Amino acid sequence: MYNSDWFTTLNKPLFNPPTELFSPVWIILYCMMGLSLILYIHEETQYSKIRGYIYFGIQLFFNLIWSPVFFLLQNIGFAFFIIILLDIFAIMTIKEFFKVSRLCGYLLIPYIVWLLFATYLNGAYFYLN
Repeated sequence: MYNSDWFTTLNKPLFNPPTELFSPVWIILYCMMGLSLILYIHEETQYSKIRGYIYFGIQLFFNLIWSPVFFLLQNIGFAFFIIILLDIFAIMTIKEFFKVSRLCGYLLIPYIVWLLFATYLNGAYFYLN
């Protein structure tokens, strides 16, 4: 699906992890995101949860389109713009989830940490290439 030859020709940033690390990390993060969302859905609260659903959906949309933009379209700059928006909406999601359940929010902390690292990598790829 993606042109891995193109990616291997790029100048790599400092602290670039091995490619084999990404799949297991994302599997774990998606499981934690799913668990957080399930708990959020079932949590009884006095607060409206609609913003949490909206922010979660928006950040998930940006998450899903980032890879095709970066790898398929090979547009590192636009991918960087997308990941910045992803960071913003992931933070907003975490904030809303914390209002309803601390556990829902805490389950998303590893996700935002990884996203911020991915943002660094994307920015470094953009700068170096």
